Amino acid sequence: MQAARGATLNAEAPGSHVARGQLLIGFGAGVLAAWALDQATKVWAVSRLEGGEPIRVVPDVLELRFLRNPGAAFGLGTSMTVLLTLIAIGVAVVVVRIAPRLQDGVWRLALGLLLAGTTGNLTDRLLREPEPLKGHVVDFIDYGGLFVGNVADIYLTLAAVLILWQSWRGIGLDGRRDLDRPETGKHERSASEGHHRADADDHDGPNGTATDPDGGH
Repeated sequence: MQAARGATLNAEAPGSHVARGQLLIGFGAGVLAAWALDQATKVWAVSRLEGGEPIRVVPDVLELRFLRNPGAAFGLGTSMTVLLTLIAIGVAVVVVRIAPRLQDGVWRLALGLLLAGTTGNLTDRLLREPEPLKGHVVDFIDYGGLFVGNVADIYLTLAAVLILWQSWRGIGLDGRRDLDRPETGKHERSASEGHHRADADDHDGPNGTATDPDGGH
């Protein structure tokens, strides 16, 4: 359907801002709930597991074992706590700025998990011992001795999988595939040139000469 003269093709429907606001509220509420769950499990781990015996959930597969981690996942970067904290802050800022553009449900879930996981561990970096920016992250989920993580790490792992999946499928933040996305600049130039050519053909004769609308009289 052709837009009315003077109307903007990219104009949003009257309720679109309301719908986007509702999506942002839902996104924020989901992130907050996930963050709260991570923090609650860490409070429980400190009170129940610190200084005590590990709790065996599945023998040789899954145990609950208390650990304070100054580095990143898998015990990496133990001497780079401040840098890891600054990176986490940067990631959180980027996700918050991107959030208003999210129109795809999978991307909202992926970046919501990313933000919840990042801020969950960032809270430990900022507030836990030994000092701000150098706080040690509380880990307590032991995966068969391979590594020890927490709920925030689960969020980050799921987020990474979803981001890779959406990227592999070629789906952008707005839910459209890259193949379906018009090349706006090229498309608009081509359309404009086509209109100019059509107007020229209407006024030119068969040999490129201008025709007289009155038939030469």
